[in-house]
Amino acid sequence: MNERQRKIKCELINDHFQNYKPYAIPKAQLVIADIPYNIGKNAYGSNPSWYVGGDNKNGESELAGKEFFDTDKDFRTTEFLHFCSTMMIKEPKEAGKSPAMVVFCAFEQQFYLIEKAKEYGLNKYINLVFRKNFSAQVLKANMRIVGNCEYGLVLYRDKLPKFNNDGKMIFNCLDWEKDNKTPKLHPTQKPVQLLEKIIKIFTDPGDVVIDPCAGSGSTLLAAMNCGRQAYGFEIKKDFFRPASKMLNDRRIELEEVRTLGFSPSRIGKDHPTLFESMRLQ
Repeated sequence: MNERQRKIKCELINDHFQNYKPYAIPKAQLVIADIPYNIGKNAYGSNPSWYVGGDNKNGESELAGKEFFDTDKDFRTTEFLHFCSTMMIKEPKEAGKSPAMVVFCAFEQQFYLIEKAKEYGLNKYINLVFRKNFSAQVLKANMRIVGNCEYGLVLYRDKLPKFNNDGKMIFNCLDWEKDNKTPKLHPTQKPVQLLEKIIKIFTDPGDVVIDPCAGSGSTLLAAMNCGRQAYGFEIKKDFFRPASKMLNDRRIELEEVRTLGFSPSRIGKDHPTLFESMRLQ
């Protein structure tokens, strides 16, 4: 069965990932998560919206000195890692089939996560750097060196995870592509193109991808675009509602493509061409 023939499943759940058992979701080949960075009242320090209109000449905005989320400081890393290790498929006997998780995190969090993950059987890691061609560190604009990178980890048990590289070398420093197509629903939303690249590396079509901290739903959207099954949890209703609508709209489009070969729902919408925007990658 090819990607066009496969019916894609996608479920975003308005609940905390700790409450996963009643939902009976399948175990994942890949878990992707963007965990809270716990940067508190300086959350917008790396975001131009710290200033009115994004320009420091206009003075500070109402977001200056504010947290992104009131729940960040309550994030429990141990429960998160327990969920992830539990919801990853078992280590297969065959080589090149093992699951993995990719977690976006602050630079300083990497070292804590590497050691803590070992308590849950995730003994190996590969560090990741995501390189931007811009910097949003508005509070450090007077510095000669400003940050233009985000960081992450690939965590896995013992065997190397499934890895699709088509015979090519993949560096641990990946370019951060700006996403100008996906609606901006979340302040720490990751580019769908970047998520698609990660998903294609570590999974095959039909595999399950889980995001325990789904936010804008961009991971689930990327997974659907790649022909993977997608499941996620988002406890905040303000993010859950628009993310659910976006994912449902995309699900309808993909189902139309699967059955009709094109999507009538996309006609008249702002995309380069109907067929290019709706192809299954």
